[in-house]
Amino acid sequence: MLTDLQKQNEVAMTELGLLIPANQIYNPDGIALKDAVVHFGGGCTGEVISAEGLVLTNHHCGYGAIQQHSSVEHDYLTDGFWAMSREEELPCKGLTVTYIDRILDVTDYVNEQLKTDDDPNGTNYLSPKYLKTVADRFAKSEGIALTPGRKLELKAFYGGNRYYLFVKTTYSDIRMVGAPPSSIGKFGADTDNWMWPRHTGDFSMFRIYADKDGKPAAYSKDNVPLKVKKHLTISLDGYREGDFTFVMGFPGRNWRYMISDEVEERMQTTNFMRHHVRDVRQKALMKQMLQDDAVRIHYASKYASSANYWKNAIGMNEGLVRLKVLDTKRAQQEALLARGRSLNDNSYQQAFDQIRAIVKQRRPALYHQQAIQEALVTGLDFMRIPSTAGLVSALKNKDKKQIAAAKDSLQKAADRYFASVPFPEVERIVGKEMLKIYMKYIPAEQRIGIFQIIDKRFKGNSDAFIDACFEHSIFGNKENFAKFIRKPSLYKINTDWMVLLKYSITDGLLQTSIAMMDANKNYNAAHKVWVKGMMDMKLANGQPIYPDANSTLRLTYGQVLPYAPADGVKYDYYTTLKGAMEKEDPDNWEFVVPAKLKQLYQAKDFGRYAMPNGEMPICFIVNTDNTGGNSGSPVFNAKGELIGTGFDRNYEGLTGDIAFRPSSQRAACVDIRYTLFIIDKYAGASHLIEEMTIK
Repeated sequence: MLTDLQKQNEVAMTELGLLIPANQIYNPDGIALKDAVVHFGGGCTGEVISAEGLVLTNHHCGYGAIQQHSSVEHDYLTDGFWAMSREEELPCKGLTVTYIDRILDVTDYVNEQLKTDDDPNGTNYLSPKYLKTVADRFAKSEGIALTPGRKLELKAFYGGNRYYLFVKTTYSDIRMVGAPPSSIGKFGADTDNWMWPRHTGDFSMFRIYADKDGKPAAYSKDNVPLKVKKHLTISLDGYREGDFTFVMGFPGRNWRYMISDEVEERMQTTNFMRHHVRDVRQKALMKQMLQDDAVRIHYASKYASSANYWKNAIGMNEGLVRLKVLDTKRAQQEALLARGRSLNDNSYQQAFDQIRAIVKQRRPALYHQQAIQEALVTGLDFMRIPSTAGLVSALKNKDKKQIAAAKDSLQKAADRYFASVPFPEVERIVGKEMLKIYMKYIPAEQRIGIFQIIDKRFKGNSDAFIDACFEHSIFGNKENFAKFIRKPSLYKINTDWMVLLKYSITDGLLQTSIAMMDANKNYNAAHKVWVKGMMDMKLANGQPIYPDANSTLRLTYGQVLPYAPADGVKYDYYTTLKGAMEKEDPDNWEFVVPAKLKQLYQAKDFGRYAMPNGEMPICFIVNTDNTGGNSGSPVFNAKGELIGTGFDRNYEGLTGDIAFRPSSQRAACVDIRYTLFIIDKYAGASHLIEEMTIK
């Protein structure tokens, strides 16, 4: 946590090589590096690299926006995009960039509020709704003004043992400035994902726009680039083995305080379903994507998102077994239980026993819920059909005015739905595969209700059921909907296959949630005690502590280091363009090298971005503690200058979400020199280079 930096980490960081004081990284009373690090799109990190709001992040973080602007005629995914003037920068609907203005430790204040709570023994101490009320109360008492775009976020840390309040400003007029073609930004694709060595230029650039006074505002042609209070200095000096480095970003989720039973549960439920269900869906999608460019563009972002954590789940399970993480967890928990016994305190043992019992009770429901979630929710795009509840209510009331309004509303929703699923044949193919994989892993007597209809009406043939959905459902095609909306009836809605499938999925999620809610009743209280014990034990041993990741701003530090994943194997700490040329395979879309990049390589036309030995660097690795959400994070050298952008982890380090091991975990980063080389030499967008501060 940045608030703990001076007290807890500055000495260790300085001993490792940090050359600037911690208050130049984070200063609650002034401007620091932290003020150039932003939350990009809610799920990634970005850094501000010019005085006029230019933001650098990963290609995969900007992928949704690149895809949003792509078409068969303007295929920016394949060809890349470069705005050669401000007028050419493209507005990105729904994309936001958020600054963290202040971070306040409000633990004492929240605990005082909880004492006067109506339900002091309840779980309000973790409730976002309750904590929002407390945050508003605190802001009022402290005179924190909330202007448009400015928000408060109060979050519980360490299982509710500490609380921090984040004062944030969000900008919503974000425009796409530049992105390399996928053959650079996604080079290696699924094969290289989560692997090292890497040769991908995983970056893209956007710009923050604001009103003329620099305040957040919705998109307007009158908005201007934001004049920022802090942007990063870029270094072309590179790095050497052992160099100190640090990373700031917004790590999403990890689970470092799990007991061993919870780790096993994660392996056998969430990771198992992600692996096996997504594997089937992705194969079905990829076959269709390779046959049709329009299909490829439409599903590109969804496919990439799915594939990312499909491979993560596989690698995490393999690593947890290979590195004997369960043994490590058991040793940790035994140490805490022994400490409790030595202090004559049985609260840790009680918490541990309770968590074990809860995990055992909820396991079947969690397994089923993950099957529904993966196969029938995220797996079925066509299940985003609009709600018919408004029309059902109007038809029951037999109110003509109400019916007309409900029909109009449903028509608009249906238009949006059909626009969002332009390839029903692809949806039909995927739908058949998803129902089959769900049936494979869930026994007949446990399946959601719609399968009773499939068994009875379709003799257990789920393919025939999916065909019936697309041929006969109201939402199966535009013609069916047009026919229905002309003369809607309750009977048609109540017997519609797609509507019934959606109701059944919703009911399945509800039933499994209820089953887990009952099991989880006392989990939070037990987890809070367990985490408090872990914190106290670490502090007693003089170890630094940190909470699980929850998409809030954090810092991680380490060194540029190679690693040895297996006996006789050693991976170097950087890669060069030579490696991309060695991997080139013109017959495999994952490893195509653009012709211009080959020309630049052959001519050794690298400009000032080459290494001292004349090679063009692409990526490097550091032993910092990165996880999902750190994508796009700035990687700093000892002087606080930007040397790269974090984008991935190594396969051997995928256990890091549960147990971090600096010896085997590495964060993969795009070398800033490669980023600038692509912008300048490959894209010819030197006007962007000119607005940066490069040392």
